[in-house]
Amino acid sequence: MTASGVRRSPRVLVAALAAFIVPVAGIAQPYPVKAVRLVVPFPPGASNDVISRLIGQRLAENLRQPMVIDNRGGAGGALGAEIVAKAPADGYTLLATSTSYTTNAAVQMRPTYDPLTDIVGVAMIGKAPMLVTVHPALPVKSINELIAHATAHPGKINYASSGNGSTVHFVTEVFKSEARIAMTHVPYKGLGPALNDLIAGQTQLLIASLPSVMPQVKANRLRAIAVTSAKRSAFVPELPTVDESGLRGFTSELWWGLLAPVRTPGSIVEQLNNEIDRVLASDDVKQRLAFEGAMPAPLRAKEFTAQLHEEIARWRRVAKTIGIKIE
Repeated sequence: MTASGVRRSPRVLVAALAAFIVPVAGIAQPYPVKAVRLVVPFPPGASNDVISRLIGQRLAENLRQPMVIDNRGGAGGALGAEIVAKAPADGYTLLATSTSYTTNAAVQMRPTYDPLTDIVGVAMIGKAPMLVTVHPALPVKSINELIAHATAHPGKINYASSGNGSTVHFVTEVFKSEARIAMTHVPYKGLGPALNDLIAGQTQLLIASLPSVMPQVKANRLRAIAVTSAKRSAFVPELPTVDESGLRGFTSELWWGLLAPVRTPGSIVEQLNNEIDRVLASDDVKQRLAFEGAMPAPLRAKEFTAQLHEEIARWRRVAKTIGIKIE
């Protein structure tokens, strides 16, 4: 009997209670509830792999789910990117990549995915300058002297790269263009052979990451003359930037970050972005990144995606201008 004196049937009471019950199937499951796959588009041991494992380990601890590293090297990183582009957009397949994502996107002749519309940025992890190094026999100790020497001896300086269409290739070609000098490109199959020939004097110049060349610089086998970042690097504060030492406006930095399939829910992207910011704030992670010559560089997902698009457009212009093509 109700307060109004009207007795309600059991069927009516069940219906009334059901109105307040939310079906379990309609409740959003927390993320993540299973292992997350981090596709690394390079073989084990490369800087991209080292940084991915570092971040993956810390994310696994914070999110309490395994982060499985899946090395899928090939096609300059395009193989791994294709896997992620075609994966379900549920946050369980991510691309742990670097600057090469944008340079490779600029030279793919027959892409099986669209690097602009199929993949979005999740979070930037770190940034690092590149080092302009020369063989000690080359009589230059600054960017101004390098430009002057190259101007006086057009085409006589051979510069090494880790391959046609590589980040090293692109950055050096931009340097050439902005300095208005002529140098001869000598591509190698990887940075190791390029570095060996530079040390041997077969080539005279290489622009590469700090960890890859600093041991040789310290051993006086190579001479470092500048960093490519906008500001001096805390790792080699004695070296000027390219901008301040002769070529105004020139900057180029390596970066590492996480990407995801384009329709990954915004809530998951934001959660991952926030978690990576937490990871990057820890002192031990900063120290580990320093071994790769990198500094933490947190960036919001939308800003990171915008940067990806800007870089791809820039490198495509460069590729078209100098005729870089990768079959």
